[in-house]
Amino acid sequence: MTPPPARTASTTADLHRVVDAVWRMESARIVGALSRVTGDVGLAEELAQDALVAALEQWQDTGVPAKPGAWLMATAKHRAIDTFRRARNLQRKTEELGRDLVDQEGVEEDWAAALDEVVEDDVLRLVFIACHPILSREARVALTLRLVGGLTTDEIARAFLVPEKTLAQRIVRAKRTLTAAHVPFEMPAGAEFTARIGSVLEVIYLVFNEGYSATAGEDLVRPALCQEAMRLGRILAGLVPGEGEVHGLVALMEIQASRLAARTGPDGQALTLAEQNRAAWDRVLVTRGLAALRRAEDSGAALGPYGVQAAIAACHARARTVEETDWTRIAALYEALAELAPSPVVELNRAVAVSRAYGAAAGLELVEQLAEVPALRGYHLLPTVRGDLLEQLGRRDEARTEFERAASMTRNEPERALLLARAAACGRELGA
Repeated sequence: MTPPPARTASTTADLHRVVDAVWRMESARIVGALSRVTGDVGLAEELAQDALVAALEQWQDTGVPAKPGAWLMATAKHRAIDTFRRARNLQRKTEELGRDLVDQEGVEEDWAAALDEVVEDDVLRLVFIACHPILSREARVALTLRLVGGLTTDEIARAFLVPEKTLAQRIVRAKRTLTAAHVPFEMPAGAEFTARIGSVLEVIYLVFNEGYSATAGEDLVRPALCQEAMRLGRILAGLVPGEGEVHGLVALMEIQASRLAARTGPDGQALTLAEQNRAAWDRVLVTRGLAALRRAEDSGAALGPYGVQAAIAACHARARTVEETDWTRIAALYEALAELAPSPVVELNRAVAVSRAYGAAAGLELVEQLAEVPALRGYHLLPTVRGDLLEQLGRRDEARTEFERAASMTRNEPERALLLARAAACGRELGA
């Protein structure tokens, strides 16, 4: 055990950092184990939080134990046993949990034994609970980051630019919904597993996308959210190694994240793909992503939507310049993606690839077909793409209008600045 240091503001801050790191690594396992035994995610998290508070209080005096994760688990176990020892409705609780016990001592022994069990699927089950389709998309994201990611309510609220009170209420409602619906703490099977894994992957990718291209605020990217999503994806890939689409999502995130440092300039301004310094792309992440893509391809099943998107990202990662990119293959991959997961956004991306492979006029023809699609109304990338293609065709007055319209739609400040700069450039060229 680490000897306790003298109490100073610095050592207190160091302790908080240690506890925070341990919590992020161990919280999902602890909450998962407690949820398995209690059948109540909300209660499980409360018990785990009690153990966290105890660590902050006791480690200040005793020092950090040699196995801090085991310490937290043991403390949470004792908190659980104490909670049910005090409960007046112990018999009802034990019946709900399927236990045929008549005396308090036997219940405590049973609880202790259950919590001591090593159940490898606890974390995976917790992921499936947090991402249950009974919850709204926003609730699934918040609960996953809270229970599986170990993030605080304040951290999640700041990441998604919502008031902390709003986010806290969202999490509380989500836990109550799961409890009221008596959602079992078990792995789904068959068709239900397929449906639920889709929800899990969607939540992880939503977190990643918010980090990769923030919907609002002064920052174009939020790397911490990308890192958290990749961590969740890697955990999931380790838990279900036979699921090719999980590896596809991991591959997509790793390759996309490799560009983060190159997506902004020295002053935080947004850079287009053509403007990015590809030497700044993280080759380690690219290598990891390509390896994950190979695992997806070798899984025995055809690539799913995330795997196809990873293959598209791989085309960009392998090209040394925009001009060397295999745009014909990317256009074909987007066509395949449109068959797997049809959406107006996929069609818009396909139009960009077609314009690169076959010319701006061919791409613009596809974009014009999307102009009246209701799902794209208010979507700033539609006028952005249209403006880009019009500019390539020399129709700069129309392009300027599109860039200005796109700038009025986005809530992200660096994106708005980039779009206004492109509109101004079109205006200068017209003046010349």
